[in-house]
Amino acid sequence: MSSDQKRPQVPTDMNAFNAKVIEEFRANHGQLSGQMAGRQVLLLTTKGAKSGKQRTAVIGYRPHRDEVAVIASANGAPKSPAWFHNLKADPHATVEVGPDKYTVRARVVDDPDERAEIARKIEYLEPQQAKTSREIPVLVLERAS
Repeated sequence: MSSDQKRPQVPTDMNAFNAKVIEEFRANHGQLSGQMAGRQVLLLTTKGAKSGKQRTAVIGYRPHRDEVAVIASANGAPKSPAWFHNLKADPHATVEVGPDKYTVRARVVDDPDERAEIARKIEYLEPQQAKTSREIPVLVLERAS
C-alpha cells in the first residue's frame, strides 16, 4: 500500500475537517483531493432529533445491492454518532453521492445474514468494531420513492 493509500488519521477537530470536506465535495461534484482522494464517501443530511436543524455528516459507504450501506461507528467511539440518533428519530434523510443527490429512508440491518454480507463489503467495519464494546450499527440507505 503506497503512502497516499493509507487510511487517513482521525483529525483532532472533526467538525472543522468535515466542514472542509463538505465544502470541497459540493464544489467538485463529489470529487475530493488530498488524503480523501478516491475514498467512497457520501454526505448524509439528517434532521437533528432535538434541534430540528439540518445536519450534514461525511460518511464512508459501500454499494449494497441497489442501495448504499454505512456503519454508525464514529471511528470506534463508545457511543454512536449523532447522525445515527437523528435517523432513529426520523429515518428520512438526503444523500449526496458524487454528483447525485436524493432522498433516502434509513434501515438498520437486523438480519444476521444481511449484516454479514454487508460486513464483507465494508473492510473497515471489523477494525472499527475492535475499538468498542458496543455493536456498531449497520444501515442501508434506501432510495425513497
